[in-house]
Amino acid sequence: MSTARDVAAHLRYMKDLGVTGLSTDPAWRVRPGVTRPTAAVDAAPDAPAAPDAPEAPGAFGAPKAPLNLLPLAEIRTDLGDCRRCKLHAGRTQIVFGVGHPQARLMFVGEGPGADEDEQGVPFVGRAGQLLTQIIKAMGLSRDDVYIANVVKCRPPGNRNPEPDEIEACSPFLKAQIASIAPVVIVALGKFAAQTLLQTETPISRLRGQFHDLDGVEVMPTFHPSYLLRNPSAKREVWDDMKLVMKRLNEPRS
Repeated sequence: MSTARDVAAHLRYMKDLGVTGLSTDPAWRVRPGVTRPTAAVDAAPDAPAAPDAPEAPGAFGAPKAPLNLLPLAEIRTDLGDCRRCKLHAGRTQIVFGVGHPQARLMFVGEGPGADEDEQGVPFVGRAGQLLTQIIKAMGLSRDDVYIANVVKCRPPGNRNPEPDEIEACSPFLKAQIASIAPVVIVALGKFAAQTLLQTETPISRLRGQFHDLDGVEVMPTFHPSYLLRNPSAKREVWDDMKLVMKRLNEPRS
């Protein structure tokens, strides 16, 4: 239960972001014609490897057909006790994704850190707590959105994911996106943005505008861990989130 002190701290945080008010209209959270399930899809425990689990393709572009347009639980089963790249050797558990299986808004980060590797849930450490505050400032909860990473296992020492690791995991992220069919994806940081958009353009030039990914709008922005080191960039991230909220309010063509 939130205390008055918790509420006051949250309001101070939103003020720091530049939030001047929140919409109480829940209409944009709901996908027309879709009945919201009673529970969000959470990170699943490691599942036995499927005998016919597909191999990763040579590029992010498109996963093989068996992974496409499947329910998230089936994609997780296909992922299995994944050993498709060297990251499996040092992981505690796979960090698949968490949130609403038909979310209109999806967040994609780089990869799990130590806390995520321990708990099996993306964005639960210090950067994750900051992301949760941003989501709350948007008038949402983590159960309203879907959160995943480019790679599902923690890189040693939180180093950057390597190309072969991204290549091995990309089919499953692509399948998650296809299954959820979000209106907007927020790409958190350089690796998420460059992987999704297949570009080497710096995040500083990508952010602040929408990019198309097979009909899905992608908004690159700074990673929450960057904001922990550079608090002054919070205003830019909040500007990006205001564009996201505006887009979510628009009728979908």
